Amino acid sequence: MRKFFEDNKWRILFMVILCSGIMAAFQYALTPDRTLAILQPDQFDPALVDDSMLFVKKYHKIAPFELVNQNGDTITQADYQGKIYVADFFFTTCPTICPTMTKNMTLIQEEFKDDPEVLLLSHSVTPEVDSVAVLREYADRKGIIDSKWNLVTGERKQIYDLARKSYLAVKKNKYGGENAMIHTENFLLVDKEGRLRERSYDGTDEEDIQALIEDIYVLKESYRNEVE
Repeated sequence: MRKFFEDNKWRILFMVILCSGIMAAFQYALTPDRTLAILQPDQFDPALVDDSMLFVKKYHKIAPFELVNQNGDTITQADYQGKIYVADFFFTTCPTICPTMTKNMTLIQEEFKDDPEVLLLSHSVTPEVDSVAVLREYADRKGIIDSKWNLVTGERKQIYDLARKSYLAVKKNKYGGENAMIHTENFLLVDKEGRLRERSYDGTDEEDIQALIEDIYVLKESYRNEVE
């Protein structure tokens, strides 16, 4: 037996390597490409969800909207139709988490600045303060590319409803009136069908931003695979 192995060791080694390669290829073929979860309101922290949406378990999409951006242009869901986008809620006078969120959103802007498939959308939670002129000054100061990233203002109730019923990204402020909001650091990834994908991302955490960027690429690849 020992003589057999010595005489045939190279042939045996070749067969082991060949079998290993076949097994690896087989395992790869059985491993599906990574896909991102489609999120529903019942999967979010209830504090972020309007009571009317708490038990929604399927078919959730971003509701139609009509807001105004930093150039005074009307922005609707049609401007984001067929696009992948990242949404958040902020206000220009926020002294705490907003500067970091904006800085991290610019990282996403830079990554996809030449990619028309990916857009950004930031909603003001103090629309009565964040006028078009204020948003324009903020956009200029932060290096925002108009064709890539809309800062939007509008009627407070519409923004409140979008935040609590569509994006599930802000908390109700019981001390500030019917439509008062406490915004969070959450970034939301929205697909071309207007659905929330994978999870909420911490807009103040650069590791989460890198994870979000990677997930955007995963989502882009999934659409390419559908076409093929």
